[in-house]
Amino acid sequence: MKTVALAVTDGMLHFELALAYEVFGADLTHLADPWYSLVVCGPGPVRAGRFLLEPDHGLDRLPRAGTVIVPGLADVDEDPPADLVQAVRAAHDAGARVASLCTGAFVLAAAGLLDGRRATTHWSHTRALAERHPDVRVDPDVLYVDNGSVLTSAGKAAAMDLCLHLVRLDHGSSVANAVARRLVVPPHRDGGQAQFVTTPVPAPGNHPLADLFPWVIERLDHPLTVEDLARQARMSSRNLTRHFRSVTGTTPLQWLLTQRIRHAQELLETTDDGVDAIAAATGMGTATTLRRHFNRTVGVPPDAYRRTFRSRHHGSGETVGGS
Repeated sequence: MKTVALAVTDGMLHFELALAYEVFGADLTHLADPWYSLVVCGPGPVRAGRFLLEPDHGLDRLPRAGTVIVPGLADVDEDPPADLVQAVRAAHDAGARVASLCTGAFVLAAAGLLDGRRATTHWSHTRALAERHPDVRVDPDVLYVDNGSVLTSAGKAAAMDLCLHLVRLDHGSSVANAVARRLVVPPHRDGGQAQFVTTPVPAPGNHPLADLFPWVIERLDHPLTVEDLARQARMSSRNLTRHFRSVTGTTPLQWLLTQRIRHAQELLETTDDGVDAIAAATGMGTATTLRRHFNRTVGVPPDAYRRTFRSRHHGSGETVGGS
């Protein structure tokens, strides 16, 4: 079983730390077996807000983890602790996948892991990150950035998005969706969506599109238009677009395309259906259209995506939990 290590120090943000613990530390072997083995690594007892945390191991344990997660720091005006920075750099050098949540990006930047790379953090700290680390290509307008072995997220809800993204990479879309349902959060937010939205993670029933979302998900095989969605929501297309921007940070058509791609990923992972059948089931129409959108969104063609996930999850019978 691959190990996920939480790298902690005094002054960590307890929300980001707790959500990472909930995703990777809960016993979810009924969803994927083996699940992650979570360890908490720090220099000693550390304080996160009003909570006192006793780590399982010292920071020297980080290089033996498959994935290292660095939660946010409450105070980014001071340089992050040197021992934490050195340990995170050593873990990356040893081959660990390193991900930061919120202002944890300042630790990755101090370790030199973001030099020449695109990265993000909480929108209110993106300017400070760019000024302090000019070699980092800071993107203030996204939820998270995946550079392969190095990942960064914006704050709060976006940290959950990145954790679910890691689960999706390791265990597939259906498992990530099941984790999201367990936590009662939507599984459909891509990293490229805007991070500053009125309702980052809308709870069911508390916004004008609450009934529309499940209606669309059940009809992804239909050639839906903005007008179709507006008619179902009983509002004008202009009002629909405004509400979509407020709730999801994106447009109705982009959101719809994201749902189609997500559904295609799940079908590629869990069925033997051909690309033509999957194109029809996801409302893409033709295999050519599916391949174009899938390649542009996911970065690989559907056939290559299927081979990758089949080899990970079906070839040896072993589930990949880190990199």
